Amino acid sequence: MTITHLISDCDGVLIDSEAIALQALADFLLPIAGERDRLLSLIRPRLGLKLEALVLGVCAELHLPEPSVADLAVMRGLVEAECDRKAQPVPGVHAALEAIALPKAVASNSRMMRVQGLLERTGLISLFAGGLYTADIAGRPKPDPAVYLMAAAGMGARAANCIVIEDSITGVHAAVAAGTNVLGFTGGPHSPPDQAERLRAAGARLVFGSMDELPALVEALRAG
Repeated sequence: MTITHLISDCDGVLIDSEAIALQALADFLLPIAGERDRLLSLIRPRLGLKLEALVLGVCAELHLPEPSVADLAVMRGLVEAECDRKAQPVPGVHAALEAIALPKAVASNSRMMRVQGLLERTGLISLFAGGLYTADIAGRPKPDPAVYLMAAAGMGARAANCIVIEDSITGVHAAVAAGTNVLGFTGGPHSPPDQAERLRAAGARLVFGSMDELPALVEALRAG
């Protein structure tokens, strides 16, 4: 297989932020939603969606009134501030990406300003000479493939020649729809026990749980 470029999601793959977002969202919604375990079980499978879509989906399932635009903006600000304050690189990700001799880009549902800030603060931005691509620039968030198609085009690559690393079902659906070759990552503390099975069912070609495994998996795809 001809593999020429690598595209990575940001939250939950590069930056260990999804578990922080999970707890922050639960803290915010708990006063109106009731039971924390039930709330976490509804938030977790929706990680990877835009925050507004995630919250509206949870509220609909719990038969709660939709939050106002102002409430959603407050929630987004609080969750992002908590993630930005606490988030660290996923263990082993810097070394793993340095070991892969492919041009690399980031494709994220988060806003450009936030992604750039996180990658600069964690020292990862220098790994992504191929650029940063985000849903606010692409115009349509994952699971729409727009951000992955934009990333491939921005690097001058065919989507079919790109490897994508994703940790969410939403992201895998987007990357598959774009025609890329998807590796599913389950190493984040936010991943439920059945996440590997769910990522495969969504279309991930291979699934891995540690960044130490990534260089060998990329080579296996390139050789296959």
